[in-house]
Amino acid sequence: MSSPTEAIREQLMANNPEFQRLREEHIRYSQRLDELSTKNHLSEQEQLEEIQLKKMKLRVKDEMEMMVQQASSV
Repeated sequence: MSSPTEAIREQLMANNPEFQRLREEHIRYSQRLDELSTKNHLSEQEQLEEIQLKKMKLRVKDEMEMMVQQASSV
């Protein structure tokens, strides 16, 4: 059985295009970070990209969590 928070996330994924867009972004950032993590050595550009991706991924996660919190307070 899913938690109330998980149920809210599922509802947002099903009904909220903005939440869906953010989730897709989060997945893309995660996939790219996974690609970078498989390399033995990162170039300077790749290191900068990795830092930027981590920041963007966190920002998107924070936005999704805010949406969950707002939906749970309604």
